[in-house]
Amino acid sequence: MSDGPKILSEMNDRSREVFRRVVEGYLASGDPVGSRTLTRSMSEKVSAATVRNVMQDLEYLGLLDSPHVSAGRIPTQLGLRMFVDGLLEVGAVAAEDREKIDATLGSNRQDVTSLLDRVGATLSGITRGASLVLAPKHEAPIRHIEFVSLAADRALVVLVFADGHVENRVFTPPPGQTASSMREAANFLNALAEGKTLSDLRHTIVEEMSRRRQEIDTLAHALVESGLALWENPGEQSERLIVRGRSNLLDGSTEAQDFERIRSLFDDLERKRDIADFLELAESGEGVRIFIGSENKLFSLSGSSLVVSPYMNADRKIIGAVGVIGPTRLNYGRIVPIVDYTAQLVGRLVSDRGKG
Repeated sequence: MSDGPKILSEMNDRSREVFRRVVEGYLASGDPVGSRTLTRSMSEKVSAATVRNVMQDLEYLGLLDSPHVSAGRIPTQLGLRMFVDGLLEVGAVAAEDREKIDATLGSNRQDVTSLLDRVGATLSGITRGASLVLAPKHEAPIRHIEFVSLAADRALVVLVFADGHVENRVFTPPPGQTASSMREAANFLNALAEGKTLSDLRHTIVEEMSRRRQEIDTLAHALVESGLALWENPGEQSERLIVRGRSNLLDGSTEAQDFERIRSLFDDLERKRDIADFLELAESGEGVRIFIGSENKLFSLSGSSLVVSPYMNADRKIIGAVGVIGPTRLNYGRIVPIVDYTAQLVGRLVSDRGKG
């Protein structure tokens, strides 16, 4: 990938135009683009044989590939990366798309989770892909923590925040827990939690446990660790990652390998795993980022592309992210500004609600 700009700069105008038109044709149709098709759209009059020679050169550079012996060419992952970095023309958000996004964020009666769910549904609808929305953590100081046993293998943690917000999470406690070990764990946490947010508390507990490991009963220690994992774990009722529009990824897919790729993606989304990695992708830099195929470590088995952007609070701190995932032949020029616009609006809205 690091050689992409160098390769692009060393291309002559004809090679650059052939490359651009092959990629744009593939992104529009999903089909290989042949030399005869290109001769009809080239800015200069050239023969099909000349275009074929240029395409062979581009294939030798690893930018194009031939899916079949006599077929046209499609871009490789390297080719798509180079196109996105050097030739992609990103337009403004279409007025119709902007109106739909604005309408989603216009209601003040929804809580943040409901709002972000609607954002995800809207993103999925207008991009025809699957949308991913990572909701912000609740960062108010904690007032009280309590563990409640529901059964031998089920327990409830109750988190009461200073702003009145209450979260209840069901989790599986470590084997052999007792009422006293649960009380000890809760007392240990409450002694540390006053005035701290959940993120602050996690950091404090890691340090405190290393100092007081010998003082904490083994079962209580395990329970605390289970509680810590609970607040970050996927699959609970208050899951932070919201996924909408998975069925869109099946549209137009008939090849067996496409179904297998999408099934792999569905498995990833169902487990909603590696949520921290999703935010890490967005936190690597401000603005929209594009991950193509195997570059996308969150869904590396799916052969898909992810367009993701972080959103920030009033202090310019990244608190969540929004994204769209779909086939590598996404309409990047249209989807990039949509994701960017949505992320900025969500950040503003979440910040405004935090002031209330």
